[in-house]
Amino acid sequence: MRTAAETTEVRRPSAVRALTTLLAVTAAGTVVVELLNFWYAPEQGFGLAVRTGWALLRSLGFLLLIGHVRRGRTVARPFGLILAVTTVFAVGRLIVPRQGVPPLPGLLGFALLTTLCAAVVWLLYRSPALAGHLVRHRPRLVIDRRGVRMQELPPRRPEVSGWLLTGRVAAFTYSPLMLVPALVAGGAVLDGRLAAVPAVLFWFAAGIVTSYAVLFCTAFLLRGKHWARTLLVVVTFAVLAVDLPLCWWLLGVDGLVRDGGPLVAAAVLTLYALHRATRADKGAPA
Repeated sequence: MRTAAETTEVRRPSAVRALTTLLAVTAAGTVVVELLNFWYAPEQGFGLAVRTGWALLRSLGFLLLIGHVRRGRTVARPFGLILAVTTVFAVGRLIVPRQGVPPLPGLLGFALLTTLCAAVVWLLYRSPALAGHLVRHRPRLVIDRRGVRMQELPPRRPEVSGWLLTGRVAAFTYSPLMLVPALVAGGAVLDGRLAAVPAVLFWFAAGIVTSYAVLFCTAFLLRGKHWARTLLVVVTFAVLAVDLPLCWWLLGVDGLVRDGGPLVAAAVLTLYALHRATRADKGAPA
């Protein structure tokens, strides 16, 4: 028998149900649009297949975001923002062919996904009901006299602003945004450009090192260490200094736009989030 208190606890606001439905539609739309783009593309080569596969993985990101929203996790907002922004860039870079104009189905699909992603961001940041719902923290393992269990506890670190969380999530995209074009450039090695092997290997290694560097920076960033913000800015510019020239050299101007553009967008979002967080800290009362 379910009590009234339990029923009240399970029932979620209508905005939460609307957002989960919208996210499910966006995930399905991502799959459909990417497959249409691949079908209508004049050149269905290795590079397009890699970029399409990476874009399709974003549908899983939307499903993961649904879980965060349903559980009321605070990370849902920054995760949804960076997922929406990078999805728009990922789809936009695929609908533009090397020559000519994009096909009409691709343009319509891009417009549809852009509208859906904008609606997701608007609900996450403008809905008062969602603002009151997304307040829970990740459950942690607790060991005490009552045994071992998973329990939701506030983080031990000081409370951080939403902008710091946004910068953290955006910075975590650096590594995959470097590894995807590195994998595309690996196709050039298979086509006989053996001189590019050292550069491709360096690109892969830089992408992996970047993931650990970002993890190190953000671990101290959320603990209120101001030097970690400066270090993350240095890592951001170092990533751009490595990735953009390699995109231009190994993939040409087309690769610089398609693969460098999303990384620049993530870097700008990270830097802006750090700037806003710094301003908020300076304006906070002592």
